[in-house]
Order: sequence, then structure tokens, then C-alpha cells
Amino acid sequence: MTTQIFDRPVCRLAGDTGFLAEFGEGIDPQVNARVRAVARALEADPVPGIREVIPTYRSLLFIYDPAVTHPDRLFEVMETLDIDRAAMDDQAVRVVEIPVCYGGEFGPDIDTVGQHASLSRQEVIQIHSAPEYLIYMVGFTPGFAFLGGLDDRLVTPRLKTPRTRVPRGSVGIANNQTGMYPITSPGGWQVIGRTPLNLFAPDRENPFLYRAGDKIRFVPISLAEYDRLAGKEGG
Repeated sequence: MTTQIFDRPVCRLAGDTGFLAEFGEGIDPQVNARVRAVARALEADPVPGIREVIPTYRSLLFIYDPAVTHPDRLFEVMETLDIDRAAMDDQAVRVVEIPVCYGGEFGPDIDTVGQHASLSRQEVIQIHSAPEYLIYMVGFTPGFAFLGGLDDRLVTPRLKTPRTRVPRGSVGIANNQTGMYPITSPGGWQVIGRTPLNLFAPDRENPFLYRAGDKIRFVPISLAEYDRLAGKEGG
């Protein structure tokens, strides 16, 4: 999809208590930076009646209390909120390293990805672990990060038949995206490896290791290193 950045957010209702502000079309870092800048501005100066602000690739969804505020007020907020380039860039980008043991029992689809692209297993690993991937949004399951920046050579269709159980920590590819499964769940991504890190721990002070706007760098590790780190993680 061609990227388009709107001069002003396009706003519309989303159900009885939802309000959606769209900042562009397509998957683009500049559009997402504006989404996150507006979310930070509203966190710093909350609007009465907004219960939750949910950022996505290109939009913000507001869940509001209709007894406290109303759509006209939210339209006014979005029309008057001024987010300049400095505000979009004022948050230092944090790079989170995620160790991954590629292939074997942890990556049952790595050869499928390689065959699709006419690459060796080692080339798949090298290409996948080279970039720093921007986290556009977190959702689907707790801590599931949707990452941008996958090399075009690794673009691979989803599985024709999704698995009923994908182990937590699995790293996969689906079309032009890559991501990690923080918890065991069904899934249709091509699984190429697994991290020993506990990506989502509700009892931890910070349940998630990352947030939208951070970058992820995958670091290849051996099976022995996986076992060592998994022991430290308690699983």
C-alpha cells in the first residue's frame, strides 16, 4: 500500500464509546512516529473522560466515558493538538536485543522460508538478524510486537493451516512482517526460531521487555546458550 501522511488527523466514531483518529495510510515510520507522539502528549496532559488510548500502525483509538466527554470534544482536541517534528523525535529510541536459537525443533519452518527465497538456512539467519526492527504496535496477545523492516528476501506467506499451539518465545515470519509469540497460542506464522526470554511476565515489575517505538534486534545464539538463558529465566 502506498504511504500517505495526512496534514490533519481524519477522525470518526468507532462504536458507542470509541473514537478513531487516523494519521495516514500504509505502514510507515513517519506516520507511526506521529501516532506515538500524540499518544505521549495525551499521556502527559490527559483529557477528562478518555479511559484508554490505543496506538496502532497509523491511528489512535480512544475509549471514552460518554458520561464525562463526547465526540465533539474529542474532535476539538485532535484539531487543536499541535505536534511538531521535534515532539515526534523527542523520545530516544531504545534497542532491545532478543537472543534467538534458529532452526531445529525451535524453527520448524526455517527451511520453508529459505526455499521460498532460494536461500540457505545460514543466509536466512544472517538476513533476519541484521536489521533493527521498529515496533509499530503491541497487541493480538499480551506483548505481541508487530515489527517493521523485514528484508524483502524473507517475505513468506503465512501457513495455509495455522497451528493450534505455537510455543511461547517462538519467532516467526508472515508475509512482510516478523514477530515473536510472548505466550503459547494458536498461530499461522512461519516459525524460524525461539527466544529463551520470558517476553511477558505479569508478575514482573515491568511485564513487557519493550514498548511501541522501541527497536528489536535479534541475536543468533546456540542451543547451549539457549539452555543457559532459559535456566536463568526459570523455564
